[in-house]
Amino acid sequence: MTQKVILAYGDSLTFGHYAEKEKRHAYEDRWPTVLEAGLGGAARVIAEGLGGRTTAFDDFAASADRNGATLLPSILSTHTPLDLVILFLGSNDMKSFINGSALGAAHGIKRLVEIIKTHPYSFASPAPKVMVVSPPHLVPTNHPDLGPMFADRIQASHELAGHYERVAKQAGVGFFDAAKVAVASPFDGIHLDIENTRAIGAALVPVVKEVLGL
Repeated sequence: MTQKVILAYGDSLTFGHYAEKEKRHAYEDRWPTVLEAGLGGAARVIAEGLGGRTTAFDDFAASADRNGATLLPSILSTHTPLDLVILFLGSNDMKSFINGSALGAAHGIKRLVEIIKTHPYSFASPAPKVMVVSPPHLVPTNHPDLGPMFADRIQASHELAGHYERVAKQAGVGFFDAAKVAVASPFDGIHLDIENTRAIGAALVPVVKEVLGL
């Protein structure tokens, strides 16, 4: 059986930002690595995580392009052929100066799904399947930067899953709510400790197996 290829397209949660240590998680603890290990060699998982990445909105205060919709076509072309793209974005959309609403993030996710389905893939490769993952909820924190940045968006983060599930259903793609298996660290209110990032990868194993028929 040919090994499947999965693109994990996300933000700092996919990059592996380690909240308490303020560094990057060890490679083996990042959720894409845990997912790949759980698939037992049946698939390779390419981690494309960029801290601060949004679904489809510009952040002109950032040092690199954080707009997920702008970057996605190039990344799809880079890694073609793909069997599955996992979209794990939305937390950064909650920033009031970027988007600030769960509905806006859902529309951004919808646009990313459209890009994946209509992209002109090389070698007449078919469009990959898509899974939308809603991120863990924001939690209260005393972090000097992220606390004030997200304080009034915590409730909005709880609304992401409902909007994402609806958009995923309308688009005919998969959906998974990471808030059911992982909780953000109160250290900064958004990033994950080792246990919670690993929990997401482990929970996605049976879901991805079903999607890809493994």
